Amino acid sequence: VSKKLVNSVAGCADDALAGLVACNPGLRLLQGHRVVLRADLEAIQGRVALLSGGGSGHEPAHAGYIGKGMLTGVVAGAVFTSPAVGSILAAIRAVTQAGAAGTLLIVKNYTGDRLNFGLALERARAEGADVRMVVVGDDSAFAAPKKAGRRGLCGTILIHKVAGALAEAGASLNEIVEKVSAAAKAMGTLGLSLSPCSVPGSKPTFWLADDEMELGLGIHGEAGVRRMKVLPADEAVETMLVHMTDPSNASHLPLRPGASVVLVVNNLGGLSCLELGIVAGAAVRCLERRGVHIARALVGSFMTALEMAGFSLTLMLVDQELVGLIDAETTAMAWPNLAAAPATSQRPELPAPKERPGTVQHESSTGPGAARVQRVLERVCSTLLDMEDKLNELDRAAGDGDCGHTHARAARAIREWVRTQPPPAAPAQLLSALADLLLEKMGGSSGVLYGLFLTAAARPLLSGSDLPTWADAMDAGIEAMQRYGGAAPGDRTMVSA
Repeated sequence: VSKKLVNSVAGCADDALAGLVACNPGLRLLQGHRVVLRADLEAIQGRVALLSGGGSGHEPAHAGYIGKGMLTGVVAGAVFTSPAVGSILAAIRAVTQAGAAGTLLIVKNYTGDRLNFGLALERARAEGADVRMVVVGDDSAFAAPKKAGRRGLCGTILIHKVAGALAEAGASLNEIVEKVSAAAKAMGTLGLSLSPCSVPGSKPTFWLADDEMELGLGIHGEAGVRRMKVLPADEAVETMLVHMTDPSNASHLPLRPGASVVLVVNNLGGLSCLELGIVAGAAVRCLERRGVHIARALVGSFMTALEMAGFSLTLMLVDQELVGLIDAETTAMAWPNLAAAPATSQRPELPAPKERPGTVQHESSTGPGAARVQRVLERVCSTLLDMEDKLNELDRAAGDGDCGHTHARAARAIREWVRTQPPPAAPAQLLSALADLLLEKMGGSSGVLYGLFLTAAARPLLSGSDLPTWADAMDAGIEAMQRYGGAAPGDRTMVSA
């Protein structure tokens, strides 16, 4: 059984909702039901109420999308299980009694959800309520039409948003149904996973080998359309877009050059955010190559499948009006703080700052001072090179055994530098130049520590180079190493040495 941080398998869905409500003053639980509603129900008076829901395990869907400008309420089932008819009916009654001008049920296309929401709708109508239902099927996985139709996936949250913006603007129930149905048809979603997920208390729903990934699977771990070897992110995304837009695929999305889309890159729950960023970049470049304009891009966890390590891509064809509805304000906590601007891989980079002249003048010099500097550095380098094995041996007893190698690398770099150009004779510039060289060539924490030491030691030497000033320089260098490195005398570090 996969490990889960829960209190009890039976209480998972209730505990998750309770936690969400505890942390969000805009949400309220409906007593005796697994229903979450807006705290400010009075605000929907005269407006259309929007209810959605489904099984738990898809967090932040669906309760994360409750708020002004989005859903009025949500009915949750147990993990991956359709919600109860009685609870759906209770939610419809609650918004009807709050004075809603009709209620729209937004349902993902799964048989259980269709049946339960459908029965609740029929009973509510029998009580005189004005209720309609929109079923979202945005899955683009299956090439041949299936009797059950297309599964409802992450595209559903775009429908929540569009419907919510229309309801907030005072649109009628008929107008919302019409616009939302059209938007739902112009949408496709495809998932890709590297791992299964497991319902609390159960074993994983399927098995994928270490080097396999599966295309087109559902948000409950239902089988996809194809298993393949793991591909690099760019190729995986390209494969997905080809499948989603292939005209021979019955559930494809017709995507022509010049089209405008909203893109959702959705984490299925267990993909690292690092990978999600890589995938998002790949999706943007891939769409740009096809001449598609990405009006908006949403990247994050929007509709998950517990801890499945995978992602889905959703594309919705949009016009100006739809983009406006996507941009409309909402207080729903799971909707991202989205900039009203397109996605593009062509953003100009900021030019790197130039070093100010005067800060790093490592001009070389000639004369007796320079010759002496050269002799001293040559002696230091040959000594370090002779000691390479001895230092490694000492470090094997005390650390990771590479101290000699690291210092030899530094010595060779200094030697090469001294032989190609005479080093600066002025002490401050000499130490700064050595700091730069060691940072670049020595590596490891030693390189940084010597860099710190030499950089800090160079400062007192700007004003002179008599012996007391050299002593101040050494003190300043050691002080800097201790301040940033944290070592004190007696810790048996470079400082003690």
